[in-house]
Formats: sequence, structure tokens, C-alpha cells
Amino acid sequence: MSAHTPPTSFTSAYRPELINQLLGAINTSVEGRYSGTNPSATLVLRRSLELLNAVLKEYAAYKMLTGVKTMGQLVRDLRLPLQAHYARMASSLPALTPASLNQTSTVEDLLLAHLAFKCLSKLTFWTYHRYTCCNDYKDLEPWVNEFFQNSAVQLQAVSELRINLVSALGAAPRDPVTQRALELLTRHLRVFGKLFRRMQRDAKVHFVTLPMCGDLVLYYWSKVVQATTGSPEQIADSPLVIFPVRFLVQGMALFRDSLAQWAPKKKDGSTNDRVLSKDFVEDAVKILVTRFIPLNPTDLEGWMEDPEEWVNTEEKENDQWEYELRPCAERVLMTLATQYPQYVTPLIQLTFNQVVGQRSMELPAIIQKEALYCAVGRCAIRLKETIPFEQWLDTTLITEAQVTDHSYAIVKRRIAWLLGKLVSDECIAANNAKLWQVLVHLLQDQGPGSDAVVRLTAAIAIRECVDSLKFDADVFAAFLPAVVSALVRLTAEADTLESKRRITDSLNTVIERAEARIVPLMGMVAEPIPQLWTDAAEDWLFKACLLGTVTKLVESAKENANSLSALVVPLVRDCFNSPAQMHLDEDAFVLWQAALRNTTTIEGVNGAPGLIDLVPLIVQQLSSNLDVLGTIVHIVESYILLDGPRILQMCAVELLRAFDAAMKQATGTNVKQMTTALCLLFQIARSGLWGEAMHISGLFAAIVKALEEEKLPTMVLTDYVYVFARVAVADRQLFAQLVSATAAAQNVKETLVWEAILNQWWNRFDNMSEPRLRKLTAMGIANLVATGRPEVLDRLSTEICNLWIDVFGEIKEAQENASNDSSLTLYWDRPFEETYTDAEGTPEYQRRKAVSTTLLVAPGCARIDPSVILQVFDNDPVRTTPLTAFIGARLREAETACGGGAELQSRYLAKAEPLLLKQVWDALNGALP
Repeated sequence: MSAHTPPTSFTSAYRPELINQLLGAINTSVEGRYSGTNPSATLVLRRSLELLNAVLKEYAAYKMLTGVKTMGQLVRDLRLPLQAHYARMASSLPALTPASLNQTSTVEDLLLAHLAFKCLSKLTFWTYHRYTCCNDYKDLEPWVNEFFQNSAVQLQAVSELRINLVSALGAAPRDPVTQRALELLTRHLRVFGKLFRRMQRDAKVHFVTLPMCGDLVLYYWSKVVQATTGSPEQIADSPLVIFPVRFLVQGMALFRDSLAQWAPKKKDGSTNDRVLSKDFVEDAVKILVTRFIPLNPTDLEGWMEDPEEWVNTEEKENDQWEYELRPCAERVLMTLATQYPQYVTPLIQLTFNQVVGQRSMELPAIIQKEALYCAVGRCAIRLKETIPFEQWLDTTLITEAQVTDHSYAIVKRRIAWLLGKLVSDECIAANNAKLWQVLVHLLQDQGPGSDAVVRLTAAIAIRECVDSLKFDADVFAAFLPAVVSALVRLTAEADTLESKRRITDSLNTVIERAEARIVPLMGMVAEPIPQLWTDAAEDWLFKACLLGTVTKLVESAKENANSLSALVVPLVRDCFNSPAQMHLDEDAFVLWQAALRNTTTIEGVNGAPGLIDLVPLIVQQLSSNLDVLGTIVHIVESYILLDGPRILQMCAVELLRAFDAAMKQATGTNVKQMTTALCLLFQIARSGLWGEAMHISGLFAAIVKALEEEKLPTMVLTDYVYVFARVAVADRQLFAQLVSATAAAQNVKETLVWEAILNQWWNRFDNMSEPRLRKLTAMGIANLVATGRPEVLDRLSTEICNLWIDVFGEIKEAQENASNDSSLTLYWDRPFEETYTDAEGTPEYQRRKAVSTTLLVAPGCARIDPSVILQVFDNDPVRTTPLTAFIGARLREAETACGGGAELQSRYLAKAEPLLLKQVWDALNGALP
């Protein structure tokens, strides 16, 4: 009930009654159970404590003020009664004996004490967090300190009690009641550790100041040391052994995160009076390296039974070091090396010098060498000045990698891991040919001294080396064919999809860093992908990796990637089938965009599918997929740049209809992207290919309606004006025809359509911030003036002349400032490199600068002539045409349309302000640029 009740209602209505009744039931049941007067008290008490634990768990998670206030009141009301009850319940623990463990009453006592302490731990941690991190409830700090001290004492008592009981039992008990009792006692022991770890992680600085904290941590470490004095069977992930793994891991983690308090130097640089002795540190390192870091029989069994799963588990060690003994021991060693380098570094160096030259084939010696290599890798940064890693690679590791003894695969796997670690820690440069020689051998080796674990680890290490800062692709080039071949083969051989993903990640990194060097090997990489894709079925993560592989291949091959369209097209298509689209659409879009940016043709090669076959799909996505609309528009732009006229021939109406549908639903940012794409399309392709489609699709009419209603955001309306300006610049007669057709379709007068357009053309001019677009708007309206339409010319003497004068002044000012100060930038005429960088380094980047315009299309031919190239950016009339000359020419055409200059003057300019007309004529005659 509490979990589904809002804090406010629970606080005001339910909380007092529920908590009072619950606490009353707990009080009565405790008294009834321990006085023996109520047979049902145990059941009521257990259920009441479980309910209270659930309530506290729920309210401890609330962050809002009302929930915090409620939880604070719960702490004040419950802490002392629960503490008293726990003391009474736990009073029977010291009397436990091996003989009493098989009694039901013992199990009940342990369970009730455990539940009571869980409630107390939630109250304690919540309060500790509030006064250490949130700076409130400080009045409860003394209680937390007292409870922590009592818990530290109780932890030691429970731990010693448990060790004595399990030792006295000898073999693991078979009696289920005894097993249950030991399980509860172990869980109770761990709940102390969980509380201590939560408090430590929450506020490490404050944790070390708690009473008895140092003694507590050292006690935990003493149990870790004690565990090494007995047989290995005493340590296991079981509640029935003397030293459960989870208890030892808790102790190691507490010790690791507390080491800073005993560091020789404090953070402020002063000397610390409380430090660990040299003998203590050295003994700790020896225990870790000889007992906890070496592979144990269970590790070796897992290696042999399922090599791939073993590697996958090892690679997750960063996530599980607080739960597994060996990874936790490695982290403790690393922290010791950081806090006490003066003790740890010489010790590891001495041991390294003693072991490095030995080559025993006995399994214990091999396992110990593997542990030492692990320690060296974990502490590599601290050892780089004392151990000559390059020399070690050249003289020892390269030889050990060739050993054919079956057991030596343990060391060879560690060598592969170690090399990846040394390179990532910059202890060895990735431009060493011997490094690649060793890794390639370990990756390829199928002999008796190797296995799947070695090869998978080598594949992972290669990724780390290739992805390093000092990677030298030229040195690596000699090994590239062997690495790619081995990774492709290993991907096919791997049994689990997780292993395939790891290998594919390595292959993707290799392809990315190899760049154009991968081109001769493209076929080798691409050939197995269709089968791997089919076999992956619904493993979306692996399929995403495969898409990444093809993407990296395309990006590295650049203009050589045309042949990959035969692979890209079916993969992309499959990604948009249900249910794949839900999982793969983003990766598919990335591949799609990369393929378009790096190809030189949308047609298929040698009859194979081409990117042109995906045009209907991108049109459909444009009209319906709003989640990634920006990416979709970029893809459409790439198609336009590759062969805009060809796309329009295929589906001009459908494309513009999709733009219309998308713009009616999109955000302002996406609308701007789409209007930019439309302007690019109208600039590249001749108007005969898109003019009629503008009307049939309803796009022109939709923009007119939006301008007329004026309900959309200002910037969207401004972007629509840019589209109309680009249409007018491209073909003014077409623009007039579109207005006429729209009026006829809507059964309204043309004058009304012109009025809506021209009103916004003027009203939105002040919202245009980019000079180049203001110039576009000025040129567009000049072209409309040249049509001689009275609706346009009626505004010539006022709005249009004022608009032109504004743009004239901007251009003059910018040019004068630039000529006087070369450091100033003409923002309306910035170089292409500064205005478009998304596709830098790809063929599309050059296409944006160099693609045929419709001016060079042969008569009667809708396709671009690829042999003739003009620069779209550099030859955009908005950039290249002097505005005064352009407007002067359009005015002369308007005079002709009106029947002469006198007619134009008398009908449209007679009422103009003389000063305004003088400024315009001065500009046109050369007084302004």
C-alpha cells in the first residue's frame, strides 16, 4: 500500500495510523515471543518487520521535500524502539552452538534479528546521507555514530561466532534446518557489510571519521589474511564455508576505499601520522598476488567448459569487481600501488626480476607467473620507470608467445591482455613491430599451445592497441591483412553472439584506423556479413555491430565504396522491417548517410542494387518518422547533391509531398533543415523538374496558407519566405504560374494569394539575421518585380525599395570595413570551409562545392552531365551576382512588362518618397555597390 500511495496523502492520512499500528504490533509480538505468552507472535512479528522494511525502503528513496520530511519523522519515531528490539533479538546469538543450529527456534531468532537490522540499516544510512551530503538532520549524527560503533562491535562478534560454528561443524551440513540457519547467519553478517559499504561510498571523507572505523576496516582485512592460512576449500561462494566469497569481497572493498586515510601524505601535502608499516603493505601485496589474483581451479574449469563465456565474464570485470574475489583483489593491489609506491613498486620489481627468466611448464608455476603478469599490468603506470617494458617484449614475451605447451595458454592469454594494457597506459608505443608480431601470432595461432580464450583476448587487445593515441598506421599496415583475415575468421568461428560482438568491435576499430589501407581487403570483410546477419536473427546488438562494420568500411574506403552499395542496400532495407526498425533504425541511418557521403553514384554497380533503390524508403521515412527527422533530411540532401535531377525524375511529387507532410508536424529546427534542403534542390535542379510537382504535391499551397494564417512561429514563416525567394530566383515565371494555379485550386482571386505572400515577404524581413539570406530575399523580390505583376509593383515604391536600400547598405558597410581592416570577416561571404563541416573529408564535401548546375544540362536532357562541373556554392547567384546590377536589370524588364519606363513611373513610382527613389537610383548608378 505504501509503495503506491503518494507521500503527501500517506503523510497526512495513512502514515501515523499505519506506523503506530505497525509499531504496536511489533512491540506486542516481541514481548509475546520472548515471554512465551503468544504462540502466533513469531509470525506476526516476521510479517510486521517485512512490511516495515518495505515501507522504509520506499520512503528512503523519495527526494521531494514532503517525502524527506516523512522519512525524517519515521527515523525519529522508530530508531530507538527498533534498536532495543534488535538488542533483545540478537542477545541469543552468542549462545548458539553447532547442536542448536538444527532447531527451528534458532532459525526464527536469526531471521527476526536480520529483519530488524535491515530496518535499522535503512534508517541509519538515510540519516547519514542527509547530514553528510544534504547538511540537515545533524541532531541525529550522535545516534548514527553510536549505532555505527555498536554495529562494528556486533559485526566482529557475529563474524567470530560464525567462523567458530562452521569450523566446529567440519563438513558442510546436510540437515536443511542447519543449512537454513547458516544461510541466515551469513546473510546477517553481510548486511552489516552492505551498510558499511553504502556509507563509505556515499561520503568517504566522513566515513573514516566514524568511531572505530579504522579498527573495523583492519578487522575485515585480518579476516582476508586469515582466509589465506587455511585450505582453498574454506573460501567459496557459499554460506556453508568458513570464508564466503562475498564477505571477503566486502572486506577487500572496505579496505581498498579506506587506504587513503593511511597514506603517508595527506591531500594537503602534510605528513600523515597514521600510516601502514612497510611490512604490512608488503605482506598485503604478497597475499594478493599469491592467493587471490591467481586463477583457481574453478576459474580453470570455467575456461575449459566454455571458453567464450569465460572471456566475456573476464571483460566485464570493471562492472563486477565489487562482487568477485579476483577482480576485487586486483583493485586493492592497484590502490596499494597508488598510495604506497615506495613499498609496492620495489617489491613487484624484485619479484618480476626473479620470475621473468624462468620458464617452468608446471601448472602451479604457470599460474603464479600469470598472476605476476596481471599484477604488472595492473600497476604498469607505477612500474614504467623501473621495468623496461620494450626490452621485456623484445626478449621474453615474443618468445613466450611461441611456446606450444598446452598449459602455457594461461600465460599467453595474459600476455595478450598485458600488451593491450601496456599500450593503453602508454607504457609501450603502438608503433613497435614486435608488438604486432606477438599479437598477430596469438590471434592466428591454432596450435596446441593456444585456444579460443587466447585468440579472443588477442582480438580485444588489438582493438585497445589500434585505438591508442600513438598508433602508427604505417607500421601496422604490414600486419593489416593478417589481422583482418584472422578477425573475420574468428567472428565466423565464435559460438556466442556476445563473442562475435566483441570481435566485430575490434574489426570495426581496425577498419576505422586503417582508413584507405583497408580498400584492398574490402571484399574479405564484406563477404561473410550477409550470412552473419541472417544467423544473428533478433540479436539486435550484434546486428548493430555489423552495421557499424559496414559503416566503418564505407567511411574508410570513401570514393572506393561504390561497390559496397550491393551490401548496404539490403541491410538498410532489412533494418526498416518490423521489429528491426525499433532497434536498428538509428544505426541504419548512420550507415545510409555514410554510404551516400562516400559514394560517387547512386546507381548500382554491375547490375547490383544501388542507393537509388532506397529513394522510396527515404521518402516514406521523411513523411512519417519525426523522431530522427534531422538525420533523414541530411540523407535527402545527400541524395540531392549526388543526383538531384535523377531523384526528381523518379518521384518529384512524392518527395515534395513528403516535405509538406513533415513540415506540418516538425519542430522549428527541423523545418529550417527542410527549407534549406528545398532551397538546395531548387538551386541544383532546373525548374522544369520540380515546378509542376510543387503544385501537385500541395507544397506551394501549404506554404501560402501558412503565410496567410500567420499562426506558425516567426522563424518558420521566415524560412518559408526563403523557399519562395529561391523559387523566384530560379524561375520567376514559374512562381507566377504557381500562384495562379494555387488561386484556381482554392477558388480565390490571385490578388489574395499575392497579398499573403508579399505581406510576409516584407513583415519577415526584419527577422532575417543572415546577410546572405537577406540578399536572397532582395533578389527574389526583384525577380518578381520583373514579372510586371501589379500586385508586386504596387509595393515597389514603398516596401520593396526600402528592402533593397537596407541590403545595399549592409553590403556597402561590410565591404568598406573589410577593405579597411583585413581581420574582419564578411559573414555574408564566408568561405565554404567555414560554413559546412559535417561531411569534411568525404566526397560529399567536395560535391557541396563542385556539382553540376542546371545551367550546364544539355537541352532535352534531365540528367547532370558529370563531365562538366560548376561550383554550387561558389556559383550561387546570391553570392556571385552584384545586387545593384541584378536589380537594375530586373527593373528594366519590369519597364518592358509595363509598356515603358514612363508607364512604370506614372503608375507605380509617382507616389514614392523622392529621397528613397534617389537612394535607389544612386545605388543603381554606382554610388553604392
